[in-house]
Amino acid sequence: MLDSPRFLAFAGSLRTGSFNKKLVRIAAEAARSAGAQVTLVDLRDFPLPIFDQDDEDANGLPENARKLKRLFIDHHGFLIASPEYNSGISGALKNAIDWVSRTETDDEPSLIAFRGKTAALMSASPGALGGLRGLVQVRSILGNIGVLVLPDQVAIPAAHEAFAEDGALKDPQKQQAVEALGRKLTDLTRKTGQA
Repeated sequence: MLDSPRFLAFAGSLRTGSFNKKLVRIAAEAARSAGAQVTLVDLRDFPLPIFDQDDEDANGLPENARKLKRLFIDHHGFLIASPEYNSGISGALKNAIDWVSRTETDDEPSLIAFRGKTAALMSASPGALGGLRGLVQVRSILGNIGVLVLPDQVAIPAAHEAFAEDGALKDPQKQQAVEALGRKLTDLTRKTGQA
């Protein structure tokens, strides 16, 4: 049994005032309270070109892709808050996943940064569905690359009205549901012993 799981927490949005950046902090804090070690990162700190295999063949992985991949490898699971752009996953999140999924040597195990890891998903959107349609795609992508995704997820609608000044959710039930994701991912990762 894994005593203190390590999670990488991030939002699929680059915007400074992102609702999803606020949301993932709630889950991250709950995971910490449950005994996990959480590294909160901002994808904006890892600017990447659009994935292009010709570029990769000529130059290898960009330095920021290497740094991000190392972070993914060094953690047991992920807390991901994904915005919904045009009913789907954000370009920034998909691009990060695409770069991090690449192998760097012939003897490197396939999908080393993802296979056997765990994840919890959440979203916040000004729309009525709270980003739910984007989560369907994120869940599918992660499942197909070997990530065990927690069945529970939370989507926060009307996100522009959902957060208090301190970053908490105004609705106590929604706040508790997001906190539960952090705790449940901690419990699941402990039990599965993902390392």
